[in-house]
Amino acid sequence: MKEINKKINKIKIRNTTIEILLGDITDMNADAIVNAANNELQHGGGVALAIVQKGGNIIQEESDKIGFCETGKAVITTGGNLKAKFIIHTVGPVYGEGNDAKKLKNAVLSCLNLAYNENLKSIAFPAISAGIYRFPKDRCAKLMLDTIVTYVKNRDTNLREIYIVLYDNETFSIFEKEFKNLKNSEEYSHKVTKSPGYRI
Repeated sequence: MKEINKKINKIKIRNTTIEILLGDITDMNADAIVNAANNELQHGGGVALAIVQKGGNIIQEESDKIGFCETGKAVITTGGNLKAKFIIHTVGPVYGEGNDAKKLKNAVLSCLNLAYNENLKSIAFPAISAGIYRFPKDRCAKLMLDTIVTYVKNRDTNLREIYIVLYDNETFSIFEKEFKNLKNSEEYSHKVTKSPGYRI
């Protein structure tokens, strides 16, 4: 089991901390973790399968009752046996299907809005669409981070911690590079905080 790597990068904007971590999202002790699902909410592979295997069949059963989720939208189920109380299932775009960037942005926003509506304080994202949906990881990193930062800057939210949890070193390094670009931008530089394990 891959443990969460505490050597993290973080920024704090207003009252919300945004962090990227290397580890297994199913181990996250957050109010909600995000599952990159398919439209039919059949959790048969990748992170989705790991979530159901660890969290129990109740997650698939609740998903079956919901039945369908549009690309760019999000739905919520219980977290079952996971540390997370809830799972927010969102459907990202398959790369090349058209309007990819807008659909990915909408998927992230749908999760954030659903977390707000449920009065959640913390949420953990994977790299949406960057696996079998083949979305380029560098573009995914930029779009996800830009969307999250813009959201936090421009609206009041009950979310105090937003995590992006990457399972493999390659994806983590790509997100870390984009995170550093964000850190070095003049607009955010005065808002950056360092954790004890911060890596430059």
